[in-house]
Amino acid sequence: MKRMMAAVCLLVLTAGLAFAAPTVSSSVPAFPKTLINAKYVYVTSYDGNEFNFDVLPEDREAIGNVQRALENWGRYIIVYNPRQADMIVAVQSRGSEDVLAVYDPHFGVGSTYLWRAMSHGGLDRGEMPIVAQLRQAVEAADVK
Repeated sequence: MKRMMAAVCLLVLTAGLAFAAPTVSSSVPAFPKTLINAKYVYVTSYDGNEFNFDVLPEDREAIGNVQRALENWGRYIIVYNPRQADMIVAVQSRGSEDVLAVYDPHFGVGSTYLWRAMSHGGLDRGEMPIVAQLRQAVEAADVK
């Protein structure tokens, strides 16, 4: 009887650990099809645009890095007025984690994001893995 109880306890414990294990998703979030035809992009930070003196230098640099990466991609044209944009990209660069989020320009950055990715060092000049994730998501959504 004791062996049977021990086996049942071990089974319950193993099942509990299986459900408690964190799930790691390596997939890129799906890009919204409503923005697939966007051409003009406004890049900003959550604290303001790159010309705002209240924006942290890290965010200002991230804005410039993202603008260059999007221009090099060739799919988008950078605009400097949100009213001219088909899509708004908001960035935030912090030591612990960088964020890139996509917003509908009709609702602005204060609304719910439509696509977002986060990564440590994801907006640093050079590789920019968050922009690579954005590109992958856009290209996957653009498959007809």
